Amino acid sequence: MSAVGSDPSAEAPLPPRLPLDGLRVVDVGNFLAGPYAASILGEFGAEVLKVEHPLAGDPMRRFGTPTTRPDATLKWLSEARNRKSVTLDLRHPEGLALFLRLLGKSDVLVENFRPGTMEEWGLTWARIHEANPRLVMLRVTGYGQTGPYRRRHGFAHIAQAFGGLNYLCGFPGESPVLPGTVPLGDYIASLFGAIGILVALRHRDATGRGQLIDVGIYEAVFRVLEEIAGVYGAQGKVREREGAGSFVAVPHGHFRTQDDKWIAIACTTDKMFERLSVAMGQPHLASSSLYGDQRKRLAARDTVNQLVIEWVGSLPRDEVLARCLEEEVPVGKVNSIADIFADEQFQARGNLAAMPVDGVGDVVVPGVVPTLSATPGRITGLGPALGDATDAVMRDLLGLAAGEVARLRAQRII
Repeated sequence: MSAVGSDPSAEAPLPPRLPLDGLRVVDVGNFLAGPYAASILGEFGAEVLKVEHPLAGDPMRRFGTPTTRPDATLKWLSEARNRKSVTLDLRHPEGLALFLRLLGKSDVLVENFRPGTMEEWGLTWARIHEANPRLVMLRVTGYGQTGPYRRRHGFAHIAQAFGGLNYLCGFPGESPVLPGTVPLGDYIASLFGAIGILVALRHRDATGRGQLIDVGIYEAVFRVLEEIAGVYGAQGKVREREGAGSFVAVPHGHFRTQDDKWIAIACTTDKMFERLSVAMGQPHLASSSLYGDQRKRLAARDTVNQLVIEWVGSLPRDEVLARCLEEEVPVGKVNSIADIFADEQFQARGNLAAMPVDGVGDVVVPGVVPTLSATPGRITGLGPALGDATDAVMRDLLGLAAGEVARLRAQRII
């Protein structure tokens, strides 16, 4: 792995071991919610075995922008990083038996099927726990394993709408929008899932007992919606769509520059607005008789915003940024992905990583987060070819003879 624009030969040597070395994670889910938690663990040393159906594999292989590899979109290559692919038909009795043997040699199981699906295959928690009492199991679904909606299909878009996020996105009086057109709910739920796994492993190490982790995507989304529950519970007030602004601060939003680019400004305190007024060359705006007090600014929201709109619109983006940064005003570019590729901060932090992929070439993906000082995570490879580790796992981990592996493959069990 090398950062885009960096010299790979100048990178610091990798540590011999990572914190999760020796941890084996079995990922049997599809797409992103849940499996992304396994990706995070894999970046910090866990061995992640991606169990897929022998004929088709994870549908995410065909979801997103195609590459020259028929079994790998760019989405698959990025999000299925640091994995080994093992093909196994869990609907076949022999496949199920092999899967339970694999769980007996693993630490974590990740799945995201609708509640009841694994039980229909005979994979109840009781049976899994019997096969390996130390196993930790993460289950991520749209609505969780309990409640009246548990059997409903769950996707990030639906969960974000149900969890309250999409209602807040858009401009006043207009249709709610999908924030960023990316599956935020899947990522957020997986982050909570990764935390749950680490907490459960800590408990297992103390007691010897594994446990279930149950995450509903909608509730993970709801958990990060700031104070809206408290405000409604105390005042009955519904927060509405506010566009790029904020009901607690002004000016706070996106502003178009003279050269038709955008910047973000966030003045959440009186001191910040005073600095912005100086940057604008209009320090009198922060006087007590005008808008120096937050309450006065909020009461004159449209007027204050219009003053900033006119000032920003009179200058090119770089000039606005320079003046704001000189006065320590919270400001930043509203970046497109092209801006991100060109930005020195992304390059300096290794936020863009280039990885070689056989048959495709170099593929750029987001780097590892968070940054650890002594044991930084790493990307060892992008989304694997279907079944690339099946033989090794069957032979070396489960102890099957070559002839038995060949028979299982001929019968499409693996």
